[in-house]
Amino acid sequence: MKIVRFILRDEVRLGVWVNEEVIDITEAKDDKYQSILDLSIDAKRKNRSIGDLLKEIITENPQGLKRLPFKNLKIIKPIDPPEVWGAGVTYKRAEEEREKETGVKGIYSMVYKAKRPEIFFKATNHRCVGPDEEIGIRGDSNWSVPEPELAFVLGFDGEIIGFTAGNDVSSRDIEAANPLYLSQAKIFEACCAIGPSIVTVDEVGLEPKLNIECRIFRNGNMIFEGKTSTEQMKRSISEIREYLLKYNPVPPGSVCLTGTGIIPPEDFSLIEGDIVEIEIEKIGILKNKVKLL
Repeated sequence: MKIVRFILRDEVRLGVWVNEEVIDITEAKDDKYQSILDLSIDAKRKNRSIGDLLKEIITENPQGLKRLPFKNLKIIKPIDPPEVWGAGVTYKRAEEEREKETGVKGIYSMVYKAKRPEIFFKATNHRCVGPDEEIGIRGDSNWSVPEPELAFVLGFDGEIIGFTAGNDVSSRDIEAANPLYLSQAKIFEACCAIGPSIVTVDEVGLEPKLNIECRIFRNGNMIFEGKTSTEQMKRSISEIREYLLKYNPVPPGSVCLTGTGIIPPEDFSLIEGDIVEIEIEKIGILKNKVKLL
């Protein structure tokens, strides 16, 4: 099932997105469900999956839960992640392009082939945006790109409780100047977008095989389109999670981006006003306008 958060009468609500409707489950029990973390606690207490818990909630309240048209709602980030992490060079395409961009031969191919994946810190909640909000590009960069990625959401005890779409906005020229500048190329205002939904593990499994598409529009015209699939990832979700959590306590609700296999051509850079759409099968379309910081 797909879990979304939305604004209704100035209040954040939690819902299940089914077809063209959102079923509001915020008040399906005495104390409100406010995030997927609340659902995960309740599911564990009842020894159920989150998906089965949601089916139970909907079945037991056929008349008591409001159904709202998805298109009329203001959908926001599906979770407020205390931390966002990233994994890099998980697709062959990423290895090849990073080698060309930096001119530093060997380090990216070494990472691609190594046992240990590249893990880096990406963002905090206040650096993240949701659907239809503006992503940022740095004013000191001349080569900014979106990076469409599947992301997993961590629950308590480091378990994966769902997956969402992410945009790891990056300044390629800053990273290309020196790999040690990676954090400056990755971490800045509005550098990460997530959403629109979180799909539960029982819907897609712990190693989901999902199609990913990216479309970029400028002045109403599509100027870039790319496609890949998580089947092309060399790294598994489980090993990315394992290395992320090694000697590193990550708070529940955190998100980890799993790398990109869609890379625009070298002569392309985002500019203010561009629209980026990232579509991941079973999750939905994450759409953001670009602003120059």
